[in-house]
Amino acid sequence: MADPVISATVQVALETAVSLASDRIGMLVGFKKDVASMRRSLRLIKGVLADAEAKQNQDEAVQEWLNSLEEVAYEADNVLDELHYEALRHQVESRNRHKLKVCCFFSFSNINLAFRWRMASKVRDINLELNKINEEANRLGLVSRAVVTAALPAAPPAGDTRNRQTDSVVAPMVGRANDESKIVKMLLSPSEKVVSVLPIIGMGGLGKTTLAKSIYNKKQIDGQFEKKLWVCVSKKVPVVELFKLILGQLKEDKKDEVGDRQNIVQEIGKKLGKLRYLLVLDDVWDDDQALWEDFFNTLKGLNPTKGSWCLVTTRPGPVAQCVSRVLRMMEIESYPLGKLSDDHCWSIVKEKVVGGEEELDELKAIKERVIERCDGLPLAASVIGSLLSLKRKEEWHSILENRLLSLSAGGDHVMQILKLSFDNLPSPAVKKCFAYCSIFPDDAEMKGDVLIELWMAEGFLHAGLENKTMEEIGEYYLEILLQSSLFEETRDYRGTHYKMHDLVHDLAESMSKSTKVIIDRDTHTVDNGNQIRYLATDSFGGGEDREKLLESLSTSLHTLFIRKDHFSGDMLMKLKNLYVLNLSYYTTTRKLPVSIGKLIHLRYVNLERSAISILPDSLCKLYNLQTLTLSESRVKDLPKGMRDLISLRHLHYYTKDEEFQMPLEMGRLTCLQTLEFFNMGREKGRRIGELGSLKNLKGKLVIRNLELIKGKEGAEEAKLSEKANLLSLNLEWARDREGDNYNDKDVLDGLQPHPNLKELVIWNFMGDQFPRWLMDLPTTTTHPKSATTPPKLARLEFNHCNRCRELLPLQNFASLKQLEIYACDGLTNLPGDMLHSCASLQKLEVSWCDNLITFPLDLQQTPSLLELVLYCCPKLKTSMTPKGFGFLTSLRELKIGPFSDDGDDHENSSIYNEFDWSGLISSSSSSSSCALRRLELIGLPHVASLPHQIQYLTTLTSLSLLDFGGLKALPDWFGNFAALEYLYLWGFKELRHLPSEDAMRSLTKLKRLEVYGSPLLKERCTPESSGPDSQWSKVSHIQHLDIS
Repeated sequence: MADPVISATVQVALETAVSLASDRIGMLVGFKKDVASMRRSLRLIKGVLADAEAKQNQDEAVQEWLNSLEEVAYEADNVLDELHYEALRHQVESRNRHKLKVCCFFSFSNINLAFRWRMASKVRDINLELNKINEEANRLGLVSRAVVTAALPAAPPAGDTRNRQTDSVVAPMVGRANDESKIVKMLLSPSEKVVSVLPIIGMGGLGKTTLAKSIYNKKQIDGQFEKKLWVCVSKKVPVVELFKLILGQLKEDKKDEVGDRQNIVQEIGKKLGKLRYLLVLDDVWDDDQALWEDFFNTLKGLNPTKGSWCLVTTRPGPVAQCVSRVLRMMEIESYPLGKLSDDHCWSIVKEKVVGGEEELDELKAIKERVIERCDGLPLAASVIGSLLSLKRKEEWHSILENRLLSLSAGGDHVMQILKLSFDNLPSPAVKKCFAYCSIFPDDAEMKGDVLIELWMAEGFLHAGLENKTMEEIGEYYLEILLQSSLFEETRDYRGTHYKMHDLVHDLAESMSKSTKVIIDRDTHTVDNGNQIRYLATDSFGGGEDREKLLESLSTSLHTLFIRKDHFSGDMLMKLKNLYVLNLSYYTTTRKLPVSIGKLIHLRYVNLERSAISILPDSLCKLYNLQTLTLSESRVKDLPKGMRDLISLRHLHYYTKDEEFQMPLEMGRLTCLQTLEFFNMGREKGRRIGELGSLKNLKGKLVIRNLELIKGKEGAEEAKLSEKANLLSLNLEWARDREGDNYNDKDVLDGLQPHPNLKELVIWNFMGDQFPRWLMDLPTTTTHPKSATTPPKLARLEFNHCNRCRELLPLQNFASLKQLEIYACDGLTNLPGDMLHSCASLQKLEVSWCDNLITFPLDLQQTPSLLELVLYCCPKLKTSMTPKGFGFLTSLRELKIGPFSDDGDDHENSSIYNEFDWSGLISSSSSSSSCALRRLELIGLPHVASLPHQIQYLTTLTSLSLLDFGGLKALPDWFGNFAALEYLYLWGFKELRHLPSEDAMRSLTKLKRLEVYGSPLLKERCTPESSGPDSQWSKVSHIQHLDIS
């Protein structure tokens, strides 16, 4: 079968070839005319490509013509890229010899004669092939067509955020409230079974996964189950692999699970203990009845606690029938999911097209026919709505009549709609980007920057937008795929990721016949290896199969993802046209083969979390390399010649090691955008000035060893004020320094960042005050005519700035959301108006400031505060702590103490007497939905009572009390905490008694009680304890109990 996106493939390959066939390469002696001729031929072919695409399905000869053109276009790419590599090599070598005149790079004497003849022959051969292809195009009657390229999305305004609903897990759900309510009710009902199973069965695109996710994230579910596990199965797997997936969800390190079944199941049992759990098996495909009988029987024996549940999502057919048979034996019925109503389908379409705005007449006119095509499937409704949203309203009627209504009845209706959405993507490059994603497994969470770097390496991002970098074009392509509903976006604490619905993944696979995924050494499935350009595999197999496969891939393969197979230099040498090498999570070899330096086309190398720890110096011969990813790898040292990686744009590598030495002259990497840290050194080539020439740096940068800078002028060599795309900056001096003659203030003055900065962290600064630019940052502008630049700074942190005596008021920091001050021992006073106009502040933390005495902050200035921490400032007087808690109607978390104990009363909690309890109580009780949830209170070792005011904070779900060492019994008013789920006590050395049994039984939501450092209470809280002092009956019902 032909590649469905062959015309897009050819178009992208031709774009790449044309961009490479530049005058610069033509300057090579003897090549100028040949390269110019190639460029003309390529452009002529591009002109007739649209006509060929229109005719390929009706004319087999045109299909053959496209196949031939694809081969020649790729060969042209490789040859021109080899010439490009040679140009880069001469540039690097000349620069290393300190020869600055570019005109001599390509002189006859500088080029190996054999290489020149060989390449000239290749260029001429390609020209001959292109001439034949042009002649064949004329014979086939292919003509040049005017092509109107669909517009790409306009660039979003600065600071704009997408109005798309996103969540860490849950996608927006429409029309399933009744289904959700029924299933949640089942899960919450009492059960005498150890584990119950409920299959949710429905056709593809019906929203089974969305429904399961919504249920999984309900608060009632969190209250019912102590442990939740989400496992996407998505393919047939042996039962032991299924248990490995479950164990992987239970373990924090998320490493690949190894071991036999017995050990894995035992480990799962240990992790679950006696916890009641909810397990979701999403997208189950295996119809092996024996497997499911084995699995569910084992599941029942994992722990003895009654009431656990397993939700299974699957499609109708053999899998559902098989699972249902097994479950009927267990007396369990399935839950068939029905189609959405017409109204609900239309609401999805309308939301995609007009959002919350008024329904357009043009949209009303096509409503009935669109609903008919949705056929009750939310995925179809979402894709159709997205398709309409990307088109002008004048085109809607045409799309409906010519495309949507022509879809064949029956068959795979959703797949036809998805194919239509794919066909309407606005450029061949976007189609290639989408099809390329089939190399990722089902349900994979794909990072945006990784996708863009891969697309860039494959040459998909060369054309389309003027004055835009390849990365910016990639961002636009991501936006298009999101708007088309071919991608879904999720956000959580790890950042933003992109996923494809399993049907969309099927579409991507069907659109990329040049992509192959090999699982479990199934190398015999590979035929026509010379047509495979993108390969993901665990292994190449062994013996003749291995050699045969490598031989067939030797000229065609561009992308290789490999994780487990033994990886040799000989193998690399056979894959000479590799552009992408992904060894992330690779587990077999410690050393990257030296022969990697021979892969001159390589643009992307990923060793994230791999076992590889040694990088050869030959890596620095990869002059085309754009991305080197070493995140969380075992690599300890970078090769010395890193400065020669002249095309490097992204270096993903971070170490906390302050002694780490940067490779010399990193400033030569002028294309570099991502550099996660820079450790300054004394030697020339490791000083701060290296950063000055890195004008394109973006994202986050940590700069260490700033004590090595001579003064302000030296610091200015970094040119931080010119780096408009650098959004997060950590400035670090060494913590332990000899002497006391510091120039930190002058140095920091010279490190003024660009006003676009969003996050600033300063460590171990030893100046007595901060420079003026810090306080002026929100209103600073580099353009005098635009003095009203909106503020950007959202996070500010000071760490161990011990000589700083004062912190000036942060006037006009309207964008500041987070302020943290740690271990600044020089501070004695923080002014009450310090946060004037910081109305957006959400987190304020002041901790470990040993000499801080006063901080009379007026909290009326910070009405958006969600979290406040005043922690371990032992001289801070309660009377001088912030006031105005009544204005903090959004406060969720408070962590305070201990405060200065000036009085002689060592028997009560006088250190909290002057705290603003009344304001806190009033704000917490004003609205149950906007009330304090978490409180942590630190006392002193001799304090014998708790502040009685906390009994009125009845909305608390978490309460932590530390170091009330004189307290002997907890008061009965603890029973007021009806919402409390977690109680933590530490350092209650004299504690003997918990609240009364009635009070403890009133804590109906309490799931976890942890008590540490209370030996007297520990003796009384065991099943063996007896008599009137025993406390066991008060705590025996609590699910998670730890008293030690």
